[in-house]
Amino acid sequence: MNEFYIAILSLIALLGVISVYFKKSPFDKLIGLAIMMGGVIPLIVIKGYLDVAILVAIIMPLTTIFILQATGRNTDES
Repeated sequence: MNEFYIAILSLIALLGVISVYFKKSPFDKLIGLAIMMGGVIPLIVIKGYLDVAILVAIIMPLTTIFILQATGRNTDES
C-alpha cells in the first residue's frame, strides 16, 4: 500500500516539475513549485524524516516571498 502512495506523490511532484519547465512567467512557475512541494513533502514524511519535512515546510513559503519580491512588477509609474 505504501508503494501506491509513493507512486501517486511522485506523479504529483513530476507534474509540478513539468509545469515549472514549460511556464515562462516567474509567477506561473511559483504555482508549479507549490505543486511539486505538495508531492515532495509527503514523500519526505513517508520516509520518516519529519525534521527535514518541517524545515522544508518552513523554508518554502519564505523563499516564495523572496521570489515574489525579486520578480515583482514595478507599480510606481511616474
